[in-house]
Amino acid sequence: MISVNDFKTGLTVQVENDIFTVLDFQHVKPGKGAAFVRSKLKNLRNGNVVEKTFRAGETIGRAQIENRAVQYLYNAGSEYTFMDNETFDQFNLEKDQLEWELNFLKENMTVNISSYQGEILGIQMPNSVELAVTETEPGVKGNTAQGATKTAKVETGLNVQVPLFINEGDVLLIDTREGKYISRA
Repeated sequence: MISVNDFKTGLTVQVENDIFTVLDFQHVKPGKGAAFVRSKLKNLRNGNVVEKTFRAGETIGRAQIENRAVQYLYNAGSEYTFMDNETFDQFNLEKDQLEWELNFLKENMTVNISSYQGEILGIQMPNSVELAVTETEPGVKGNTAQGATKTAKVETGLNVQVPLFINEGDVLLIDTREGKYISRA
């Protein structure tokens, strides 16, 4: 059990049989009435963000999330197969559990998987990945004052805005949190 007074960003808690991570919190002491904690929580099972208010000093359950390194092997239809790097056990995740991550996932890539009491909550991608450009228009100089960009399609199917000097076959460093171009690899 943990007191809501001890909230920290990134803390995982169990509220009403759901697992949440604390995104933001604020301690409020009104001039009249009891103090309370206003928080913004992300549900780790479905990704919804909710705002909850707790009385100051209230205790809630702390959730111990286990993170393990796994390797992505292949996909068969809507199932994506992963292998635990320590036990070599294989398991599948459905396509709807990996919506955003599929933009960056390549075969044989190592990612971290989060689980709570054996239930798989999702995967955590590295902050950036290297992806090759498969389609882009040739860059044309002129008519630009500064910072001109064009659209490039990378090997996973993601479309990214890139500078004009990027060509097909270039390997790019892509931010997995926002899906944006960082630099050439």
